[in-house]
Amino acid sequence: MKRIWAPWRMKYILKKDKEQTCLFCRKPKENRDEENYLLVRGETSFLMLNTYPYSNGHLLVVPYKHVSRLDNLEGRELLELMMLTRKATELLEKVIQPQGFNIGMNLGKVAGAGIADHLHLHIVPRWEGDTNFMPVVSETKVIPEHLETTYQKLKKTIELHKNTK
Repeated sequence: MKRIWAPWRMKYILKKDKEQTCLFCRKPKENRDEENYLLVRGETSFLMLNTYPYSNGHLLVVPYKHVSRLDNLEGRELLELMMLTRKATELLEKVIQPQGFNIGMNLGKVAGAGIADHLHLHIVPRWEGDTNFMPVVSETKVIPEHLETTYQKLKKTIELHKNTK
């Protein structure tokens, strides 16, 4: 039997009304950025923590526009998507010092998109040797830091950076 401690999932499990609307459309409208792990609001896109991460600091860059294809975004929207991606990697390098990144999109359900109707870009920090025995032996990934802790560290660095401009 496989067991792993993931206390943040209980909030999702007990939720009475499972996602009726797109969470990427809903969360920015709620104006509860800390609760929703929303870090940066741009003009056309936003940056947030992935609540079901592959590793600590797993971020998502998401356009506000509800589209499933890149060709449905205008040039300025594509530009901001990439500018926020660059900002995210710089932020993660300052705060958690990864040695590399996996950056990409799963476009379409067959490509692995969990939310196929609203495209989003994944930024997954990586460290040499971060694949240990857990995924190999038990198909389990251990995330060593709670999302709230990671959010607070990233948000603090964003605020400090704003004040130095």
